[in-house]
Amino acid sequence: MKILSRIILLLVLAVIVGGAVFLVTWDIPAPTSQIEETIPNSRFN
Repeated sequence: MKILSRIILLLVLAVIVGGAVFLVTWDIPAPTSQIEETIPNSRFN
């Protein structure tokens, strides 16, 4: 049981580290279109 829990812990850590590395190295493209939205003045009162 001790070996199984250690393997599961290592797999969970590998998934967390792999996800973190993926997010750090992922080159997210910048938006190419401009978005303009008119906000009514009544929303700020």
